[in-house]
Amino acid sequence: MPQQQSPAVSVIMPVLNEERHLRNSVRHILEQEYAGEMEVVIALGPSTDRTDEIAAELVAEDARVHTVPNPTGRTPAALNAAIKASRHPIVVRVDGHGMLSPNYIATAVRLLEETGAANVGGIMHAEGENAWEDAVAAAMTSKIGVGNAAFHTGGQAGPAETVYLGVFRREALEQQGGYNEEFIRAQDWELNFRIREAGGQIWFSPELRVQYRPRPSIKALAKQYKDYGKWRHVVARYHAGSINLRYLAPPTAVCAIAAGLVIGAAVTPWGLVVPAGYLAAITAGSVPAGKGLSLKARAQIPVALATMHMAWGAGFLTSPRSLAKKVIASRRPAVLTPAADAE
Repeated sequence: MPQQQSPAVSVIMPVLNEERHLRNSVRHILEQEYAGEMEVVIALGPSTDRTDEIAAELVAEDARVHTVPNPTGRTPAALNAAIKASRHPIVVRVDGHGMLSPNYIATAVRLLEETGAANVGGIMHAEGENAWEDAVAAAMTSKIGVGNAAFHTGGQAGPAETVYLGVFRREALEQQGGYNEEFIRAQDWELNFRIREAGGQIWFSPELRVQYRPRPSIKALAKQYKDYGKWRHVVARYHAGSINLRYLAPPTAVCAIAAGLVIGAAVTPWGLVVPAGYLAAITAGSVPAGKGLSLKARAQIPVALATMHMAWGAGFLTSPRSLAKKVIASRRPAVLTPAADAE
């Protein structure tokens, strides 16, 4: 029997201010151990660094690389623009600071075939390039980090609510009309929610690994996690059944620590037991998380954890109801496949 040809793949990349990692990220794509045809479509936001220049160099160096403009700079708009400009039946999402493992695409295509899933994804393998980024990576993969999702900490292969990035069947993306552009964050969760509502399956596998570069400063990390918390509250209002206790832990911690500091300063020093207990807990939790790292990195893990927890909790608590109303008004009902509709 003749060997079945590997399906052609389109890799889509939303990019904004990624001069530090873009070239390396694209190199990890182009050097994939994959037998099928491949193209890379980079959606360029209004960067203020050398991202556009680097992207132009990549286009000149390899005919498989193309660019498309994304004047809004918003990630879901970039993804939709790249999907529209791409042409192959398998669509692989990669960020400008993500590094695919050598057999990532081949493994994902195999898993799509084996599972029949509409989208497969794996582990967001955070890895730093200096002591601070090592500390953030350890905090992100720690059991006491934010979320404790399988794509952060690992787990067994199986159906999932959402996955990191994703490798999609094009028909699943086109059927749902792509990403909802009102979701500045959490757009992956929202799209996967619609795919699942339509009867499609989302599949997590630890075989799939993407090397992720953490934010390079406390300020950048705090902004990232405040946005995560803000948009997680939008998701909770959008779909009430999606909230659980682990998502309520950071805002609860923020309220308890704030109350403890106020009581400790104005009423009794016993109020300081709460913030002191929190500091002790994250310090103790950082010990196993920092195994194998430098002393400088280990010392910064509690700072990274506190930044993530407090910023995420503050974002959740201050997320405006008006934002959720705007997003809910843009709600797209899941588009059922003919088979699912017949049932």
